[in-house]
Amino acid sequence: MTRPDEPWPGHGGQAAPLLARFGLPADHAVLDFSANINPLGPPAWLPGRLAESLAGVARYPDPEYREARAAIASAEGVTPAQVLPTNGGAEAILLAAALHAGGRAAIVQPTFSEYARACRHHGLPVDALRLAGQHFELDEPAARAALARCDVLFLCRPNNPTGSLIPRGAIERLLAAGLEQGCTLVVDEAFIDFVTPDERLTPLLATWPNLILLRSLTKLYAIPGLRLGYLLGSAGTVARARALQMPWSVNHLAASLVAPLLADHDFLARTRRWFATEQPRLQAGLSAAGLEVIPSSANFFLVQPAEGPAVTDDLFEALLRSGILARHTRNFPGLDGGWLRLALRSRADNDRLLAVLAERRSR
Repeated sequence: MTRPDEPWPGHGGQAAPLLARFGLPADHAVLDFSANINPLGPPAWLPGRLAESLAGVARYPDPEYREARAAIASAEGVTPAQVLPTNGGAEAILLAAALHAGGRAAIVQPTFSEYARACRHHGLPVDALRLAGQHFELDEPAARAALARCDVLFLCRPNNPTGSLIPRGAIERLLAAGLEQGCTLVVDEAFIDFVTPDERLTPLLATWPNLILLRSLTKLYAIPGLRLGYLLGSAGTVARARALQMPWSVNHLAASLVAPLLADHDFLARTRRWFATEQPRLQAGLSAAGLEVIPSSANFFLVQPAEGPAVTDDLFEALLRSGILARHTRNFPGLDGGWLRLALRSRADNDRLLAVLAERRSR
């Protein structure tokens, strides 16, 4: 029996409350398409490296995180003073909001809910800017107008959940306008490693002091349980953020993985080869299954039934009962449950998803 009193979880990867909501047993087997995690990972060497690092849990981590900062700085082409390791991307978001406490924020939506949550936590009123058009594109004039009213603008690139990628030129124009207006751009690049050719905005840090970049290592390397990310900015911005960060925020095991993860270029290359073939294949398959699919630069797709948003809940339930867990969009302003987000998984898992969709369509 369906239990509508059960909450819709605010993040992906949360099967239990959804199984309960739809009256399914807790052991109902599902393929989790709701969490945007690299299906190739974690790297094969990671368990052994963690085992080797266990002896270090008896000591406090280096409060300066020198090794981790140096590895990130080398990989990104910045100085260690421009790097702040964080407890996942979520802490980086909270710190970016904390830097502007007492000010006003704007958020380009629909997007990841943690930006608004971080702003609420630090008392920042929020202006909502809507992605526009059929493919959820940036309304650049509206964004530039918001810079005059706000101290910080949050945007996600590529955006979660739409997968859309704001062009670099638009970012540079916003940075120029923001510098004149005294507004900082916070760009979350949690999924940038899946984008080819390379679209990361790190080179812009040398020109624009009002740019903060947020990164997550948990998506690419499939380690969400270890909570590992970082913040990049000017040396002054990073110093202020560090002063607001809880001491020893990143645990020893996570910090010890930064250097070897970033040094594993083969893993990144394998991921990009897989992505280059499987991502367009799944996009074509979803379209052939009768779904409206938003073109995506990331490892997930925003989809809607051809019949329209009114039947999205029916599709979600049908998938769940068939062993496919999609990501609902009820907590994404502007989507309000009318779409589903589906992550890119292994070829076998993606084929199972397409088979379930084809079976449903044939009825």
